[in-house]
Amino acid sequence: MSARILIVEDEPALLRGLKDTFASKGYEVLTAPDGATGLDLALSRSPDLILLDIMLPRVNGYEICRAVRERGLEMPILMLTAKDREEDIILGLNLGADDYIAKPFRLGELVARANAFLRRSRTKPAAAFRFGDCELDLAAHKLFRGGAEIELTAKEFKLLEYFVSRRGCALARDAILDAVWGNSVIVTPRSIDRCVATLRAKIEPDPREPVYIQTIRDIGYRFEPGE
Repeated sequence: MSARILIVEDEPALLRGLKDTFASKGYEVLTAPDGATGLDLALSRSPDLILLDIMLPRVNGYEICRAVRERGLEMPILMLTAKDREEDIILGLNLGADDYIAKPFRLGELVARANAFLRRSRTKPAAAFRFGDCELDLAAHKLFRGGAEIELTAKEFKLLEYFVSRRGCALARDAILDAVWGNSVIVTPRSIDRCVATLRAKIEPDPREPVYIQTIRDIGYRFEPGE
């Protein structure tokens, strides 16, 4: 059964082009030219992936993100945005979007990003997760690298576990703080950066040029384990 993709975009030519592209790849494609129609389709048709413009008539993309997540729906949401201000991107991520791609974008990159999210969303959670020469044993609460156990602090393990569970997603610092440190603890974004630095030293082939924990300037991080 082919995956169902919902595209919410108010630019007619772009909407038509995206629909034709994904339909040619064998996907079932739903389209919406405005936010109200998009929200209705998202809630009623349960798409496997949503490609969502932010600036929409009637209901904007932020409101759609919030409403979808409040209903408990967990399909990946990839924001299509012409905005390059980090605060706008962070807002979307904190409301439940998984990643973003800025306009104008390369169509091949968008398709590849969508395919990756669909693959990951269909993968059942495993007791252990491998990347590079590392293996994170979630059941045993241990990390191995090259077969040898690597000692992690409680926060390092929780941060890596969160990265693995949200691999491929752009993660704003506020979302990381809430997930790893919790709302009851008073910490700053620098706490994340310090924990990331020590974690990189333990898992990266070269911590100075990280390949797994990638920095998204002014926004946060993305964990890319490779396929």
